[in-house]
Amino acid sequence: MSHHRHCLPAVAFSSAYPASELFDNAKEISAAGLSLNVLCQSYPDHQLKRLLDSGTRIRCLFLDPNGSGIRAREAEELYTDGTLTTLTALNITMLTKLRDRLAPDSAERLELHVYDETIRFNILIIDGAKCVVQPYLPQARGVDSPTFVITDNTASDGLFPVFDQVFTDMWKRSKPV
Repeated sequence: MSHHRHCLPAVAFSSAYPASELFDNAKEISAAGLSLNVLCQSYPDHQLKRLLDSGTRIRCLFLDPNGSGIRAREAEELYTDGTLTTLTALNITMLTKLRDRLAPDSAERLELHVYDETIRFNILIIDGAKCVVQPYLPQARGVDSPTFVITDNTASDGLFPVFDQVFTDMWKRSKPV
């Protein structure tokens, strides 16, 4: 049984897996985390629009910028100026404005939700085939965390189904924006 996983520092991950390589041909993208910069800052709006217009479903699950979970994470990362709250609110606004400009059927495929919990992982699932997971470590900024790339989606004892279930459960507890 072959399990395909590897771990990279976050900086090496963004070089090895540019956003365009991850998303350009995706039919379904599910993302959960804090501010979802990989989708909101590393991938252009016009490319997101192209995906949505061509039938791609995108589910984004942000840490609620008005919640207590994000304030706890800011304290842990020693931000005193609301940096994470501001960035997350900005990213949500960017995607909301994009959704407002889309045709109705494309707009339905861009689902934006927020949750207010202790943040544990940044999870990105592409086409049910590739899962990128980054743990939120105590005191470490996200860019300092290891990034795990998991492609063992057919192995019932693998990590893929675990993180797929984590995303599904968080989505069920979240609320739409």
